[in-house]
Amino acid sequence: MTLQLVLALLAGVFTGALFSAIQVPIPAPPSLPGLLGIGGIFLGYKGVEWLGFQFDVLAAISGLF
Repeated sequence: MTLQLVLALLAGVFTGALFSAIQVPIPAPPSLPGLLGIGGIFLGYKGVEWLGFQFDVLAAISGLF
């Protein structure tokens, strides 16, 4: 898992450097609150997964019709 994290970080650094070099905006929030929001989404996803709560949206929608 550590290797995956290191490779992901290196890929991100390379991609960020490439975007900067060709002067295009990065496809990520440019500020700390945006990054914290992404982290919150991830933590919420993992929390619901850990609790074992599941909700099938497609089944709920198809049950309406």
